[in-house]
Amino acid sequence: MQHSRFLTVFPTWHSHFRLCFKSAGRQSRLLPLSAAFAPAPVTIDLMTPNQPGQAPKLPIPGVKYLVAVGSGKGGVGKTTVSVNLAVGLASLGYKTGLLDADVYGPNVPLMMGINKTPMAFGDRIQPLEQFGVKLMSMGFLSPGDKPLVWRGPMLHSVIQQFLRGVDWGELDYLVIDLPPGTGDVQLSLIQTAPVTGAIVVTTPSDVSLEDARKAIQMFHQVKVPILGIVENMSFLTCPHCGERIDVFSHGGGLRTAKQMDVHFLGELPLDPQIRIGGDCGQPIVRHKTEGEPFLELARNTVARVADVGQNQGPKIEISD
Repeated sequence: MQHSRFLTVFPTWHSHFRLCFKSAGRQSRLLPLSAAFAPAPVTIDLMTPNQPGQAPKLPIPGVKYLVAVGSGKGGVGKTTVSVNLAVGLASLGYKTGLLDADVYGPNVPLMMGINKTPMAFGDRIQPLEQFGVKLMSMGFLSPGDKPLVWRGPMLHSVIQQFLRGVDWGELDYLVIDLPPGTGDVQLSLIQTAPVTGAIVVTTPSDVSLEDARKAIQMFHQVKVPILGIVENMSFLTCPHCGERIDVFSHGGGLRTAKQMDVHFLGELPLDPQIRIGGDCGQPIVRHKTEGEPFLELARNTVARVADVGQNQGPKIEISD
């Protein structure tokens, strides 16, 4: 086998697509996704959460818990929460991975301060690692500003290969940063992987909460437990007088959690240092003082996963 010159995508028997690469010897490098795809007719069937004949939800080898982080809309800081949650879990001593499933806007490489090309041993992609977290993102394979214009079947195949074609090893938590909304990637993940629970990120504004409720309803509909709501950009502390400023209103996340009977995982501040950390590839959770809210989120997530695990345990019914 020889080194690949580009990453290709081709249809399989199930009208899906898979990423392919050629290697020299045991080790190969996945190169940037730069090849043009020839036009081909694609039929996308209507997919529903309970589609008949769908494949069983097989566990990811070595991964204990899958935590999906989603939002009803973009711009609420979902990836910031995902990155700091993953690094926070790692700092608490848990073996953690972060899967960037937002294939249209993969920002994890920038926020984690790493932009290398993953290697492959045999047919297993080796995740990159930063701050004690194993990473995989389309941003590693398609760097730069070139957009991906893909249809549903191609997205499905990429997500499956990121879940099962990556050598994640032994992990306590695999945090999955979902794209905004309730579309193909979410459905592909939920239909094929045993997601332990979902975290929904929102801001306190009514516009954001309206879409957050839709995301919660989606997870309810497909029977994925809700670990809780996170209210991001909850407040700003004035650097001059220390006064709290509710830029996007206040209390909407907690109020919505009570209305929809889900847990509230906490408030995260609107802090310029969080933005600076994301832009510089230094997650704020690594800083003892400013990162405490995200560490608390990580602790609350661990507690909720434990609660969900108990509720999902086997039940024995005895009847006369």
